[in-house]
Amino acid sequence: MATLVLDNGAYTAKIGYSLEKVSIIPNCQFRSKTSRLKTFTANQLDEIKDPSGLFYILPFQKGYLVNWDVQRKVWDHLFGKEMFKVEFADTSIVITEPYFNFSLIQESMNEILFEEYQFQSALRINAGSLSAHHYFHTKPTELCCLVVDSGFSFTHIAPYCRSKKMKDGIRRINVGGKLLTNHLKEIISYRKKFVYLTQINEIKLMKAEENTLMRDYVLPDFSSIKKGFCKPREEMVFNGKYKTGEQILRLANERFAVPEMLFHPSDIGIQEMGIPEAIVDSIQSLPEEMQPHFYQNIVLTGGNTLFPGFRERLEAELRSLAPAHLPVSVILPENPVCYSWEGGKLLAHTPDYDEMVVTREDYEENGHCICEDKFDI
Repeated sequence: MATLVLDNGAYTAKIGYSLEKVSIIPNCQFRSKTSRLKTFTANQLDEIKDPSGLFYILPFQKGYLVNWDVQRKVWDHLFGKEMFKVEFADTSIVITEPYFNFSLIQESMNEILFEEYQFQSALRINAGSLSAHHYFHTKPTELCCLVVDSGFSFTHIAPYCRSKKMKDGIRRINVGGKLLTNHLKEIISYRKKFVYLTQINEIKLMKAEENTLMRDYVLPDFSSIKKGFCKPREEMVFNGKYKTGEQILRLANERFAVPEMLFHPSDIGIQEMGIPEAIVDSIQSLPEEMQPHFYQNIVLTGGNTLFPGFRERLEAELRSLAPAHLPVSVILPENPVCYSWEGGKLLAHTPDYDEMVVTREDYEENGHCICEDKFDI
């Protein structure tokens, strides 16, 4: 029987069979102003002829799956003939969902997987649990790890001991990639209108050529440039305009001011702990004899961890907050975005996998109760 692993994120879906490679697909639909009646799903962006009024329709809001119509269309596309050609009656699925997901969403998920798609069996699990499984598989001598998953909607800190999550230590920070993007959009739109100068005589403006932080980001136009990119420093024009006609967004202090929100959400009025404080708070809520193991096995996953210097900064801040006698180690995997998917791929090949899943026969006989008992969400 084939096993399909789907890390169903709020921004991208990481999907693939357990014997194949992963594909990263946008988990959304697109519409353009000129053809509102037609929707484009997931990776069909290239088919849009006029990209000028493009807007997204997302199935997730604030980290939870609420728009089932959009999600069904995305899944129909992923499971259909164009993509993975899923034979539902002979396929088992591993699918992720957020920690402490609402019971109504869990019930809807069961109904769609078993009654609409009719998968042979299913395993609903947290993405962090798959990351922990991956980590313990690569380091079998370790007993504990702390998974820091910083994604599109929010950041979760979840401790695991022998692959079991310790619910008392789970922390959530309502800062994710979406908030960072929105904040960047705000500060860029404001700087076009207002320039505040205080004590102008004391300000020494650095010449653009000397500012090593400055970068020019080329915005996509979806016709010749499908994806935005940073211009190499040697190609940047510091005086005057570019002759290429590209739309340029010049970034300087925004490059560190925006990701700083992950460490200090209070900078923009969000009264929550930053990631270092939340990690320490999580570890201190756990039994004292286990705490050294967690400080030495902190695993970073999710797209926000790819910021340059993120791991080093987090480790330095944790070092100042943690007890002096305990060593601190923060691990950034090679591919933190697909780390949990890789964990699901490994889990599908473990001998215990068949005992973890709920089969369609089990569901038809016992309904949602069997899923509640087996799936620890």
